[in-house]
Amino acid sequence: MAVIAPEQVDRIVSNRHHDPFEILGSHPIERDGKKFWVVRAYLPKANAASVLLPEERKEYPMEPIHHPNFFECEIEIEELANYQFKVKEGEHERVIYDPYAFRSPRLTDFDIHLFAEGNHHRIYEKLGAHFTEVNNVKGVHFAVWAPNARNVSVVGTFNNWDGREHQMRLIGNGIWELFIPELGVGELYKYEIKNHVGHIFLKSDPYGFYQEIRPDTASIVVELDKYTWNDEDWLERRRHSDPHEQAIAVYELHLGSWLHENADYPPPENGQVVRVSEKPWARFLTYRELAEKLIPYIKELGYTHIELLPIAEHPFDGSWGYQVAGYFAPTSRYGTPEDLMYFIDKCHQNNIGVIVDWVPGHFPKDSHGLAFFDGTHLYEHADPRKGEHKEWGTLVFNYARNEVRNFLVSNALFWFDKYHIDGIRVDAVASMLYLDYNRKPGEWVPNQYGGHENLEAADFLRQLNYLIFGYYPGILSIAEESTAWPMVSRPTYLGGLGFNLKWNMGWMHDMLLYFGKDPLYRRYHQNNVTFSIMYAFSENFMLALSHDEVVHGKRNLLEKMPGDDWQKFANLRCLFGYMYGHPGKKTLFMGMEFGQRSEWNVWSDLEWGVLEYEPHQKLKRFMSDLNKVYSSQPALYTEDFSHQGFQWIECNDAEHSVVSFIRTSKDSGEFIVVVCNFTPQPLYDYWVGVPKPGFYEEILNSDAGIYGGSNLGNMGGKWAFDWSHPNWPYAIALTLPPLGILFLKLDPQKNEDTTLSPE
Repeated sequence: MAVIAPEQVDRIVSNRHHDPFEILGSHPIERDGKKFWVVRAYLPKANAASVLLPEERKEYPMEPIHHPNFFECEIEIEELANYQFKVKEGEHERVIYDPYAFRSPRLTDFDIHLFAEGNHHRIYEKLGAHFTEVNNVKGVHFAVWAPNARNVSVVGTFNNWDGREHQMRLIGNGIWELFIPELGVGELYKYEIKNHVGHIFLKSDPYGFYQEIRPDTASIVVELDKYTWNDEDWLERRRHSDPHEQAIAVYELHLGSWLHENADYPPPENGQVVRVSEKPWARFLTYRELAEKLIPYIKELGYTHIELLPIAEHPFDGSWGYQVAGYFAPTSRYGTPEDLMYFIDKCHQNNIGVIVDWVPGHFPKDSHGLAFFDGTHLYEHADPRKGEHKEWGTLVFNYARNEVRNFLVSNALFWFDKYHIDGIRVDAVASMLYLDYNRKPGEWVPNQYGGHENLEAADFLRQLNYLIFGYYPGILSIAEESTAWPMVSRPTYLGGLGFNLKWNMGWMHDMLLYFGKDPLYRRYHQNNVTFSIMYAFSENFMLALSHDEVVHGKRNLLEKMPGDDWQKFANLRCLFGYMYGHPGKKTLFMGMEFGQRSEWNVWSDLEWGVLEYEPHQKLKRFMSDLNKVYSSQPALYTEDFSHQGFQWIECNDAEHSVVSFIRTSKDSGEFIVVVCNFTPQPLYDYWVGVPKPGFYEEILNSDAGIYGGSNLGNMGGKWAFDWSHPNWPYAIALTLPPLGILFLKLDPQKNEDTTLSPE
């Protein structure tokens, strides 16, 4: 028999060997001109074992060496491949393949090199758990990055979560790997990681594609390439499109609180919110059920995109998904990865784009996640002045570390690659860009130049956007960024961060402040309405009325509006109308479209019961018509980001709280006249300058009776007349409805040269 030192056996038995392949598995030797193979196995639960050669139909008993569960045998044979163990454990006997017989690593030296420099854009194809075949044997290859670990093992239901059975080997740059034969899809697993003092950390797979539903946290082996997609036409159109010149009206929603199956309506009369977890009959809708219920609703409303609050796996429902633990795993709350693919595929087949909220700014401290992953501060900064958001109770990624940057960049690419998403909205960008974000003096560390800018985070964002637009032209990358950081939505080659859209937080703040005022006092706050145009073209802005504006005591939009119920609804229609007339793409949170009264509650559903009442029904109809007018009029969306697409007609009529402006299309020169009356006082014979003669059709009036208004308007439109105004050669005399907004368009079918006198 071959000689092996007791110390070597002890390193395997005590799980202290960085490369168990050096000891375990099959090893060739020569003796007296003959070739032999020594086969060794550590089988912690076995009391006997033997080697089986299926092709030879032979069995070779193994002997314990230096430990009752460490076995060895010697076989005289030229080649030894795909042997098996017959293992006796008490009264039970089983036949298994030896994991340590499969020596070829899945990762190449080039993979490891690219990962080390932060440039392996599809590292998720190599790290994580992958169902594959090696030497004609099917199984799962596992690989994980844990450079400061003493040892790493794969544990799961297949080995009773025993870290002694499937010890991994270190192959380079801190990557551990092992192929486990005969495992299949659906297996539960984690990584058992030991640091150098022997402390054990049980971790979910950072690159795991699927995870148990909370509160359980094991990763699940799954194949992502089995689903047959049917959205080729959509992807091809997207590839050749320019989002800047498209109509983009986004419906932001949280899948878990949009609607539950068997939920009760209306809410309890006592007003107390009953958590869904306390109502076992009210379960989450699955991704497939959402495809059947949500998609027709979005089509009816006329939105072009949906934006999903984070759908990556997260342990706590109350985080809304913003504390992500499984970056590569869609949450199992609503079904499987294939179910999500079905949902997105159906959206595309119905011409609806899908944007997901993506959270690279922070992650939770949960013990199964990324925090202190290999017994050290691996993904996060060790210094809490850099590595912790105390307000949120979360940790900050170390963007200076190549492998961490690679993890995040490849994660964004992963969602485009495997799930065909159409865009990401990057959460909390301001918290990434500033080292002193929500930190007091002394609680943060300046950069190398003494400033408060996080230079590594900015470089990461540039790399991210450069790559995703290179791989996936036509997609959206949207920054939730609320500061004066320059060139957020400018290309990286110009020194920008490379996003193609940025949320306009200033517009949102100014407009909600303005609409919260009693109309009597709005004349003193005209600047709130007009100021946004001063900077509207400094970035590519998206106007957003998001979930953040309807939580934490802020009230929902309808209840922010002053006046009686009629005025509240009229104000809300006026706000939405002005938003759609104003330059910039659009985002509204779920429930706003029908005037939900209560704040959004993640534990409950939208207030669908209010749609029994006419004002809410009519507001929903207004939103549907507004979206359809918006999408059908290129003047409202093709030139959102330059002065050529916008011109004030009159912005100084503070006395009447009226503004009027023109939106112009990029190529055709078509234009829309938008007139807003922000008071409940109707105005008659109100002259509005226009650039051309002809008939101006009233294509939208927010005060129409079908929307719940007073039905005051202009009988379908008005003819222009000559006007001796220094800026406008013509004018139309309009009736401005109370708290109303008008969209008017020159009708080319009627004589353009026809003009009337004001009388």
